[in-house]
Amino acid sequence: VVWKYLLGVEKSDRSNEFTQRKARYEAYREIDKENVEVSKRVRGEATRYLARAKKDNLLDPHTAPAIFEAVICAYINCNNHVEYSPSFVQVCAPFVITMKSECDVYSCFERLVNVIYESLLDNNINKRVAQFLSYFRTLMPELYDYFEEEELDVGEWASSWLRYLLAKELPTQSVLDLWDVYFATPDYVALHPFVCLAILRHLKDSLEDLEQSEIRSMLLRLPKMNISRIVSQAYNIRSEIQARYGAIVSVRA
Repeated sequence: VVWKYLLGVEKSDRSNEFTQRKARYEAYREIDKENVEVSKRVRGEATRYLARAKKDNLLDPHTAPAIFEAVICAYINCNNHVEYSPSFVQVCAPFVITMKSECDVYSCFERLVNVIYESLLDNNINKRVAQFLSYFRTLMPELYDYFEEEELDVGEWASSWLRYLLAKELPTQSVLDLWDVYFATPDYVALHPFVCLAILRHLKDSLEDLEQSEIRSMLLRLPKMNISRIVSQAYNIRSEIQARYGAIVSVRA
């Protein structure tokens, strides 16, 4: 529920809360939620996601697929300039878990995907990956060199990490914990790359014991971790980079 306020879906000034909520609900009810092409893709991705997340027991497999389908189709129908991505299911999932109302799921999903899309306009993914890799090489040269020796496709995992706030890679509960921190942080988009670097530092010893296919598997399906420690490490890394570079070039999520 707090996320609605942190994301600006509802205002902290509650004087007009009922009127604003009613208007938002009515506006959502009017949105066309039919999209044959997108619906089919959402259903497939939602089925795969729910199969993976079954052990977490956080989503109702009977009701969740219809919510994913309605919310994501509504968003695409209202934002024709945004191309559908299978990752939208993972980005939507934390809101399906935490929100009771489908309209609230939509409103929060819309806010977050708009932030992700706007960051793409500000700083394209290739530039962000290049900046991220520069920091990675500076901070962890041994691990960076090891990835190169193993001929790991850096673009595959790094672009996804940076683009979708780790919604695809982290276990569901870890995503919820991380986004709790992010949405309470004024510019979580700017912090995110340093969280990614903190995760690499945290996993460094384990990754150096693996071969290419195992590294890839770990990077695309990260283990559960202590998010508060990771975020604390991220702030340390940002300070470390700032000390080395003098000023931080913004790497947006």
